[in-house]
Parts: sequence; structure tokens; C-alpha cells
Amino acid sequence: MLAKGSHSWVFTASLLTIAMGFMYVTSRLQIFTVQSMLDVPLLGGNTFFLSLFSGWQIFLYSTFGFGLLTVFFVFFFRDPKRDSTLCKSCILAPADGKISDIRGRKVCIFMNLNNVHVNRAPFCGKVLSVKHFKGSYLPAFTKDSSRNERTNIQLQTSVGKIEVTQIAGFLARRIVTYVEEGDEILQGEKIGMIRLGSRVDVTIPEGFDICVSKGDKVYAGDTKIAKTPHHER
Repeated sequence: MLAKGSHSWVFTASLLTIAMGFMYVTSRLQIFTVQSMLDVPLLGGNTFFLSLFSGWQIFLYSTFGFGLLTVFFVFFFRDPKRDSTLCKSCILAPADGKISDIRGRKVCIFMNLNNVHVNRAPFCGKVLSVKHFKGSYLPAFTKDSSRNERTNIQLQTSVGKIEVTQIAGFLARRIVTYVEEGDEILQGEKIGMIRLGSRVDVTIPEGFDICVSKGDKVYAGDTKIAKTPHHER
């Protein structure tokens, strides 16, 4: 399954792969090669297209695995099924990745390129607001990344307000948000995605103990990052 909003990227990569494959095959079979085309008179103004086609041939002959682009996008935009069991005494991770920092009640999760990039609700509740802020595109693992472009999603829950912040990074310059103000969401439900890796911060409400440490790996809608003192295992 692919993440919502990623199909156009994969479709484009597939078209490029098909086009490149077609040109490679025709070149190997000596169909529409530059040599055969030189025997045919050219209409005025078509030298550019001949040069472009020649460039494609050179590129294809020097490139192996031209289908890797599609494979990369399919892998990157994968959206594996997650069965989140409702837990009223715990906060779930909103993103896949590694705990990069814990600042007071805020838990920061850094997402690498190889992580699933779908973001999920840490708790069930109502979306109070979705605010987008423009900013820089600094590496998401640095302290200065707090000035980066970001989207704040504020949730009103039965345990208090929870804020999830999607932060753009050096490569990830496209934040996608699936929810809108007024939406009722369930714990573990998809709320957005950040393309090409970045960071997601979540603010833990009072009454919960943070149960992860810096460097821990977490999974969206699955890993418990905070729980109440009387939480049942």
C-alpha cells in the first residue's frame, strides 16, 4: 500500500522507467538509432531532437538499473498496515524513526530516508487547529531546525491538549497533512506525511511519564512513548 498523496510521484517514476526502457530496447535492437536516422533527410529545425535522442542513448548505455527510480519511490512511499489497539493510558509515537531529543514534555522523533513517513495520531481526540508556518530548510536533527517550515496539529483529547508538529528538513520540503480543524480522529489514525524524511515533535500532557530515551527506535501508532503511572502492561 502506498501513502496517500504519493501516487503521482510513483506514476511519474514509472512513466520515466517505461520510456527509458523503450529507448534502451530500441537502441539494442538497432531500431531508431542515431546511425539509421543519419541516413534519413532531416526537416529543418529537427537537429535539436536528434541531439536530445542521442543524449538519451548515451545516458541509457551508461546507466544500469534504470528502474531503480520507481523501486525507490515505491519503497519510500510504502504504507504498511498498522493495527493500533486503543490505549487510554498511553501516548503512541506519531512517527517512525529514532528519538533524537527529549526537551521537557516534548519528544522529538527524527525520520531517516528508510523509515515509513506516514504520521499517525498519538491519541484519539478532536483536531482543534492545523497551522502551517513557513521557514528554513535546515537539517532536521539540529537545534536550529526549530526555525524550519512546519505544520502544527493541535488535538483536544480526554487527557488534555496534545500538539504534533511536522517539521520540514534539508531534503524534506513537502509536508502533507490529512486532517482538518474539527475532525474527530482515532489513536493511530493517519494524520499526514513528510516526504524524504525529517522530524516530528509531540508534546506530552501532564499526568503521563515519558517512557522512551534518546536513541530509541519507535514506530508510528505502535510504540508507547508515554504512559500513566497506573498503566497496565
